[in-house]
Amino acid sequence: MSNDEAPPLYQQIAGQLAELVRNGTLARGEKLPSVRELARQHGVAQTTVVQAYHWLEDARLVVARPRSGFFVAPRPVSLPEPTAASRPQRRPCEVSVDWLGQRILGRSQPPDLISFSSGTPGPEMLNPDRVRRAVTRAVQRYRHLLCAYPSSTGQEEARRALARYAVGLGCTLDPENIIVTSGCMDSIGLCLRAVTQPGDVVALESPTHFSFLEVLQSLHLRALEIPTHPRHGLSLDALQLALDTQPVKALMVVPTLSNPLGACMPQAERRRLAQMAARHGFAVIEDAIYNDLAEHDEMRRTVKSYDTTGHVMLCDSFSKTLAPGLRLGWVEAGRWTEAVRGIKDLQSGGQSAVLELALADLITQTGHAAAMRQLRAQAAARLDEARHAIAAHFPPGTRVSDPPGGLLLWLELPRGLDAVRLHEACLKERILIAPGTVFSTSGRFRNCLRIGMGSDWTPQHLAALRRVGDLATRMLELPQARAA
Repeated sequence: MSNDEAPPLYQQIAGQLAELVRNGTLARGEKLPSVRELARQHGVAQTTVVQAYHWLEDARLVVARPRSGFFVAPRPVSLPEPTAASRPQRRPCEVSVDWLGQRILGRSQPPDLISFSSGTPGPEMLNPDRVRRAVTRAVQRYRHLLCAYPSSTGQEEARRALARYAVGLGCTLDPENIIVTSGCMDSIGLCLRAVTQPGDVVALESPTHFSFLEVLQSLHLRALEIPTHPRHGLSLDALQLALDTQPVKALMVVPTLSNPLGACMPQAERRRLAQMAARHGFAVIEDAIYNDLAEHDEMRRTVKSYDTTGHVMLCDSFSKTLAPGLRLGWVEAGRWTEAVRGIKDLQSGGQSAVLELALADLITQTGHAAAMRQLRAQAAARLDEARHAIAAHFPPGTRVSDPPGGLLLWLELPRGLDAVRLHEACLKERILIAPGTVFSTSGRFRNCLRIGMGSDWTPQHLAALRRVGDLATRMLELPQARAA
């Protein structure tokens, strides 16, 4: 690997310190080592350490005090978290995707819109130059593959790299059983086709990812929403009740940083879920797309890592951590591997072999772990900044999630405040927010909204977020809101 693949030394040092701040090893308000001391520890010039501290200042993780040094920044004001899981859904229902969700999350948006609809990091966070260098090398080394049809299951070198990457998810996978796809949703769609027929019941988190509802609708599957706790994720007790009363064929779940709540399922519950799947014989379709954005290593361990019977189908991609434009994902489908392989062969064939090999290069570089630390630190800074704005400008009684990573916040507004009406009021001012109703088939979560901090994050975005809070406060004061 060439030296230009690793982040600069100052970013490596900053990333290590950011990780210690986020996991609590360095406490809020704690004094950090002096520039001279840190330079001696790392064997670098003092100017390199100064650059690292300035980077951490920009990320709002440290503060400088004149003649005193650098200190860990105080934690943002404490905010109440959203209430516990929603009510169980008694019966599965047909999925009809909300037109509002399609307008907000399913289509391209005008360039003059200040949007909070995305949780995907933009180019300013993802280092396009690093990706460009990897793609250029792959084209140079494997240019003959540009004139050949690609393998439908992926290049062998890419599958080996993915198997090595999966070790960080707690999994020991055979590269022969890994199938490269055109993204995480492509992987999930393949899994659903392999384990269900039209009309079957699929359980999923509530609230859930809007794209999950879209794919269920396209496959004519019925959704059964399972209550999901804003911090601990899917309720396995509610899932057990559903299994006892409904013919559930599959479960779609995001155990790490679920979308939209940002919840993380405890490891004991992940083990229990794998055991439930084996006992009841249903497929767990696990979406691990956000695992690399989790602050703590243990949160990245998957349900698949506890799977001993092949009932867990692990789906992933790198669109949230490397490059959405590569359009590459992968799946390890357990006992349904051959079925998924056959469906993919008929449906779409293979992806670009050159891009697969560029991906393999990126995820095996020695600087990849440092790049992920840097990305997590940037995301953490955005979350903290957004929570500050919400605490200062949203109406009293607003509850906000506190996810351990990612770029999404779930807000529960005071009762009587209609998030759909708030969405319409914001849209008139060219601000786009996502009301909670688009994340459910049931019309629930009408006083909730999801704030995404992906793509650009500019002073204009921060001002717009404050404006959303001011509009919410004004709406709550209206007579019709108080009467609701």
